[in-house]
Amino acid sequence: MNEPLVELRGLKQHFPVETGLLERLLASETQTVKAVDGVDLTIDRGETLGLVGESGCGKSTLGKTVLQLLRPTAGEVWFDGGRIDTLSDDDLRPLRERMQFVFQDPAGSLNPRRRVRAIVRRPLEVHGIGDSRRERDERTADLVERVGLSRNHLDRYPHEFSGGQQQRIAIARALSVNPEFVVLDEPTSALDVSVQANIISLLEDLQRDFELTYLFITHDLSVVRHISDRVAVMYLGELMERGTVEEVFGAYQHPYTYSLLESIPATDLEDRGQRVVLRGEVPSPIDPPSGCKFRTRCPIAIEECAEAFEDRKFSETHTVHCIRRSPEEHGGSATPVEEPPVEAESEGISD
Repeated sequence: MNEPLVELRGLKQHFPVETGLLERLLASETQTVKAVDGVDLTIDRGETLGLVGESGCGKSTLGKTVLQLLRPTAGEVWFDGGRIDTLSDDDLRPLRERMQFVFQDPAGSLNPRRRVRAIVRRPLEVHGIGDSRRERDERTADLVERVGLSRNHLDRYPHEFSGGQQQRIAIARALSVNPEFVVLDEPTSALDVSVQANIISLLEDLQRDFELTYLFITHDLSVVRHISDRVAVMYLGELMERGTVEEVFGAYQHPYTYSLLESIPATDLEDRGQRVVLRGEVPSPIDPPSGCKFRTRCPIAIEECAEAFEDRKFSETHTVHCIRRSPEEHGGSATPVEEPPVEAESEGISD
């Protein structure tokens, strides 16, 4: 097994709730949104870890916290064997070359007043890469071609490109400083299906050619299954299940993972089966349930689910946050556990 490039230990990211003066005077304590609430996770060098879950579960916040775009409330972030959450901004600066972020909305992440040449070249100037402007321009042109555009595009503005082309520009900018680790935050969600396939293929090629490590954040499990080596399933700031693609898709154990997998559209009516409909609403991250946060919507929840408990390990790579699932119950190996559909107040999985 490869050594971890990124390691998170008890990572938390809490945000104070903005309130008026009267609310602050009446409140006994400051309320906080627990966006990320105690995540332990490793990302091995050279792999792609897919992070999935409903919108609002904390995926993007976790990605930004890993790169220190947001400073964590508690916990530790380790990169290549060194702790980075305690570093000052000045000390972090040399590491920025090695860690990059690709945002969900390419149009919003590109400066509309700058041409492509200036956008992709800017990180090289900031980090002092290249001995001359000519050398930086040449590297910029090479990168633009590498992501599937042409040198004729260098003097155009972002609004002159399609969404897929804008995302290619954003990827070229991220790769300009030759990073080792890239956080991809929903990089294909705003694109047409045919364009998504092209971007995914491009990301796979770039990972091989540049020896990259990816944290791939998405709500699309079909994409995750195709591109990832391992998968982590997130709900209300916590990880419900972690494992290889084969374990999470073929030997899932957590009821939330099951519900997400059942929400994937099926083209064959015979393969659709009975649709899982979760009951209730997603709890507030300000006051989440105790114990397993999914218990208020879980079809197999029992009273003990409200108590604190440790994750269960089915293998060295497969971990489940569920008190009702244990390796002993299944002879020491994980097998798919299907739950009956639940009639519910809600109409399905939100995205």
